[in-house]
Amino acid sequence: MNREQMQSRMRQILDDEARAVAAIPLTDGYIRAVEMIVEQVNHRGGKLITSGMGKAGQIAMNIATTFSSTGTPSVFLHPSEAQHGDLGIMQGNDLMLLLSNSGKTREIIELVDLARNLNPDVKIIVITGNGESPLAAAADVALLTGNAPEVCPLGLTPTTSTTMMTVMGDLLVVSTMEAINFTVEQYAKRHHGGYLGHVSKERAAKR
Repeated sequence: MNREQMQSRMRQILDDEARAVAAIPLTDGYIRAVEMIVEQVNHRGGKLITSGMGKAGQIAMNIATTFSSTGTPSVFLHPSEAQHGDLGIMQGNDLMLLLSNSGKTREIIELVDLARNLNPDVKIIVITGNGESPLAAAADVALLTGNAPEVCPLGLTPTTSTTMMTVMGDLLVVSTMEAINFTVEQYAKRHHGGYLGHVSKERAAKR
């Protein structure tokens, strides 16, 4: 593949991922998910527990840290470590956000059973590419990626699927921020250092 062909291929990858993101099914499940998060975390004092294996787990970790920095306490729970005592982080008003493209990831399915054994009333939000999967069936709210093909030439490496999960996480985070009227002053209190801390403090001081 020469340089011209490589650039053409890169443009195709961008176009394919952009189409996949634009085709994410925007259902009322997002509204219900945000309402659940606000009720359990912001009103009842619980927290959002995110989880996923492999690449989906890395996206889940990013979603957790973004929620925490924008006024909604959240933690990432590794599904394997959960089986060795870390599930004890769960408390009464917590809810879960679980990511699995296949919806069949063994560790995540087991985590659902373990979590509901500890707290039968725990609410579970799922992001998956498979609406017919065991994970989707176990969810209180299932948000579907649309299951576009991966842009990986092998059709295997999580690429398009993780892009969509990231965008869907952003939808939940931003919608929750707006639902709780999260302000720049509140943002500044959570960001002491770094560029964002500096900018948020400046903006808060001008208000």
